[in-house]
Amino acid sequence: MGKIVLINGSPNEHGCTYTALKELEKTLQNEGQETELIWLGKGPVQGCTACMSCMKTGKCVFDDLVNDLTERLDTIDGIVAGSPVYYGTPSGSLIAFLDRFCLVNESRLYRKLAASVVSCRRGGATGAFMALNQKFLNCSMTIVGSEYWNQVHGMEAEEVLKDEEGLQTMRVLGQNIAWLQKSIEAGKAAGIDVPVYEERIHTNFIR
Repeated sequence: MGKIVLINGSPNEHGCTYTALKELEKTLQNEGQETELIWLGKGPVQGCTACMSCMKTGKCVFDDLVNDLTERLDTIDGIVAGSPVYYGTPSGSLIAFLDRFCLVNESRLYRKLAASVVSCRRGGATGAFMALNQKFLNCSMTIVGSEYWNQVHGMEAEEVLKDEEGLQTMRVLGQNIAWLQKSIEAGKAAGIDVPVYEERIHTNFIR
């Protein structure tokens, strides 16, 4: 069995997003899942420059965490992306990371589990949540939900700890991820084959 990687896309290492991800991580570990929590840090994260060299080399021209996770992707069963809400969208650093990571690994991410977690003071959570999920949907990943949209509320970590519904949402999300991963493993053991896809068709909207 591989692991579930949780990515903290907040510039605050131990803030609201971290608090939500830790609640999720505890549940995953209690369910027998191996986890790894990664912080993107405070520094700038290079965005995609559309050089397309990754299509030839299988890695990004910018050698950072994108390539580190790419090298280890065969040992990873699921990705959870966590972000604060900035003006109704995820953090720029997390978007930059995911743009490059998903482009490099699009076909290798097929059928892996994915989830998005967002934290906000008051509003904008749904828009940010949907923006993150678009990355995973385009890679044919299985997006995992909870009893509510995967979000917590609070200006500081201490306030998130008071968001009882938000924390419960994280725990249920962890249970769902673990259950699906166990179901996938059981399916493999039972001889259920993965889908064989048609050759990819790209249609550009021009005439």
